[in-house]
Amino acid sequence: MSDAHKKEAPSSVRCKIITVSDTRTKETDKSGQLMCHFLEQNNHQVAAHQIVKDVQNEIKLAIEDGITQSNIDAILINGGTGIAKRDVTIEVVENLLDKPMPGFGEIFRVLSYQEDIGSAAILSRATAGVIQDKAVFATPGSSGAVKLAMEKLIIPELGHVMREINKDL
Repeated sequence: MSDAHKKEAPSSVRCKIITVSDTRTKETDKSGQLMCHFLEQNNHQVAAHQIVKDVQNEIKLAIEDGITQSNIDAILINGGTGIAKRDVTIEVVENLLDKPMPGFGEIFRVLSYQEDIGSAAILSRATAGVIQDKAVFATPGSSGAVKLAMEKLIIPELGHVMREINKDL
């Protein structure tokens, strides 16, 4: 990122976290808590945190709720990204995207392969993009996957992504 981009990028982004899980509660949502921790440690704000079941309509409504809120700039989703029949987060997000960022999922899988899970990375689905001028990131729900995505991709680029989304508004 150029120095000009760094100067123009917001230093704080207001985020909504959505955890997709049929079993997690606020107390047991380690991945959602990890996302909160990374955001807050890096001067970003958690404006909302919601847990929804791995059901298409619930995921869609949670995303749409975040999109309509003026105090939210970005939505970070964890969970429901596997290849099992019940995992539908990626399908919901990709159907809503105005502009996909395919590099996010591609690089996430390469990093997963290199640092963490080896060839099982082919099972890992992650996606990102823009919906109505809001950044959206969807990661697997394991705390290792969330840590990797937050440390290596989301936190380093969140301000830059928001700068790019908002520069022509």
